[in-house]
Formats: sequence, structure tokens, C-alpha cells
Amino acid sequence: MRSANLLNDFAFKYVFGEDCKEANDALKSLLTVFLERKVNRVVVKNSEIVKDYSKMKSPRLDLLVEFDDRTMVDLEMQLRQTKDNLPIRFSYYLARLHGSQQLEGKYYKQLKETIVLVFFNVNLIENDKMCNTFTLRNEEGLSFVEESQDRMKLRTIEMAKLDLNKPLEDMNEQEKMIYYFLNCHKGMDDSKIKVMIEKDGVIQMLEKRVETISDDGWKKIIEDFQKLHENEERMERQLELEELQRVKEEVRKLQEEARKAQEEARKAQEEARKLQEETRKAQEDA
Repeated sequence: MRSANLLNDFAFKYVFGEDCKEANDALKSLLTVFLERKVNRVVVKNSEIVKDYSKMKSPRLDLLVEFDDRTMVDLEMQLRQTKDNLPIRFSYYLARLHGSQQLEGKYYKQLKETIVLVFFNVNLIENDKMCNTFTLRNEEGLSFVEESQDRMKLRTIEMAKLDLNKPLEDMNEQEKMIYYFLNCHKGMDDSKIKVMIEKDGVIQMLEKRVETISDDGWKKIIEDFQKLHENEERMERQLELEELQRVKEEVRKLQEEARKAQEEARKAQEEARKLQEETRKAQEDA
């Protein structure tokens, strides 16, 4: 059994984002399967692996991809839930990607379509669908923009929803690829993986990419992966401390305001008592 695992975002970016024909073909197959549209040509805009993690808000080993029709896709592998809200995070990624386009001297209808495609290994959405697409809609499901004109989409793939015991012959292309992602480290030791490697052209393509990760290369990937996630955990702890400090400061301010209010109430009571005393004396003198 080998150690390479595509749930590792370094390995994921290497397999699909390296600047070579094999990785590009694998990427086109991935996008065709999960965006459910034919992808003929893609260009990876950020194939380099991030080296400096110290200033990163969170682990981002995304693949920024542009199609031949100028569609922009931000492709992410999210291994675990984090304390920093994932749905809000990826909504931000979509807004940032869409807003990064230069429109000076152009009409808004010239905006490129932008898609954030995220693979989660956690359950976030309360339905039974493994793949969900989110667009701008109102509370009754009415689309704000005509579907053919909608330029912003968030596409989520919840891998944890896959039925791992489902017979291979009953799986669709999306399920097969997700099964491979989840179990490729088992290689030919897994009966379903073995059959897919022998008979499925797309999986054969992915397998060849995974096989290019040497033991030394995988060791380096794991080391980088650990550094990145240690940094995320460090930043999460820092954010927690900052949030705790902010809450403490708000509590202190509220307590100070309450103390001032109590002091003012005490002074008002004292003044009322003095007024009552003066009124009583005035009545006695009268």
C-alpha cells in the first residue's frame, strides 16, 4: 500500500496543477466530470506551490483555472472543517474572484463567469446530494439573474456523502472519481480501485499522475502539508485569543457603563433624598 493521498491539498495541486500535458489532461477530465460541461482547454494561472505560509489567512493551495471560453474556476480541496467558517470563507473567495476582473471601459455583460469548485471531506449541507450548485436566489428560489446570464457560482462536492459500499457498476463518473480520491492511497489493494485502474480511462490517467509522486516527494509533500496546517492552527489560536480579548474588552466596557449608571442612580437617589429632607424642613418651618 502506498502513502500518496489526493485528500492532501499539496498532492492534489501537484497531480492536477503541474505544468505538463498529463496534469492538464487530468484537470480537464476532473472539470468535465464535476462541472458537467465539456472542457477542451484550460490554463492553470497559479501552478506554483506556495512557499511562505507565515502570512496566509488560511491554507490555500487552490488551482486558479481559465477555460477556453474565459470562464474562471477556483478549485479547492478542503480536507477538514476549520474553526473559521467554511461557507463564509468560500463565499468570500467567490466574491473576490469575481471582483478581481478589470472592467474599466467595458460593459458589465463582459464579465467572465466565475466558479468556486470546492471538494469537502466533511458534511456541510443538509441534503442527500453530494454535488450542489449555489447562485443568487431569493427566499422562494427565484433567480436574481437569468440562468444563462448568471456569472457567479459556488459548486460544492461533499465527498463524505459518498456511499463507499455502493457497487462499482452502480456508481456514476462523479462517484467513481470521489471514490478514487478517498482510496487511491490503497492502490491495487482496493478491489474497486483495481478494477477502475484496469478499465476506466480517466482513473488510469489520474493513477499515472499519482504514481509520479516518489516516496521522497511524498515525504516533502507531507512536511509542507504539516507546516501549512500547523500555521493554520496557530492563526486560529491567535484569532481565538484576539476574539477573547475583544469580548473581554466589551464586557469591561459594559461593566464600566453599568458602574457609571449605578453611580448616577445613587447620586439621583441622594439628590432626591436631600430634596425630600429640604421639603420636610420647609413644611416644619411653615
